[in-house]
Amino acid sequence: MQMESGHKSLSYDAAIFDLDGVITKTALVHAVAWREMFNEYLQLRARRDGEPFKEFTYKEDYLPYIDGKPRYKGVQSFLESRGINIPFGEKGAAADEESVCGLGNKKNIKFREVLKKEGVNSYKAAVNLIRELKDKGVKIGVASSSKNCQFVLKSAGIEDLFETRVDGVVSVELGLKGKPQGDIFIQAVNNLGSDPSKAIVFEDAVSGVQAGRNGGFNLVVGIAREENEEELKKNGADIVIKSFEGVTADVLEQWFNESKIL
Repeated sequence: MQMESGHKSLSYDAAIFDLDGVITKTALVHAVAWREMFNEYLQLRARRDGEPFKEFTYKEDYLPYIDGKPRYKGVQSFLESRGINIPFGEKGAAADEESVCGLGNKKNIKFREVLKKEGVNSYKAAVNLIRELKDKGVKIGVASSSKNCQFVLKSAGIEDLFETRVDGVVSVELGLKGKPQGDIFIQAVNNLGSDPSKAIVFEDAVSGVQAGRNGGFNLVVGIAREENEEELKKNGADIVIKSFEGVTADVLEQWFNESKIL
């Protein structure tokens, strides 16, 4: 009964969280895996084709072209930025194949290697907020571009916190468009029996806050873990925070209702 009354007192009934960089400390692991894979490939092109080597960097390359996007789309986006045109290839391509899929698959191998060595840590304040929301009857979903989402949730021991998971695997099965389109967030909120007007999205990537806005969500909260407050605000975040410290169900209620008025 207590749970039911808590649920009724809130204006929102669902919350959809991105995974990497929002709930788990895996965003930087992804960035390292991307950097290693692309720098190896760019060095190969420099040796083989005589192209000048320009290093893949976090701020100039990862954030604008890769962050938050499905893996193969990220590969394409970065290669286009450098004027590099290679075949798309097949999704099961070998990691040493010179194709979009081959490079994407190589990155995934590197990512899993790092995770196995170092394990997965979650942001305690984010997990505490999720538990509080669940106690108040709010339905919780996770929506991620990553095909490693379930593997990461299991590794962190938090898979049971989520009533639905819409990730890179599910997106392929259902033919959902990746971020910045709102498909995965809309699918997640529909799976929870709610709709965007009654739900909150939490995202740390520019493409992710764009997806929340494009999906018509009433409140999009940007998490600026990388000093990117302005970019998140400009691209669709209603509120930008640096961490979940001090964020409660009641604080979200205030933001949610302020967002309705704007």
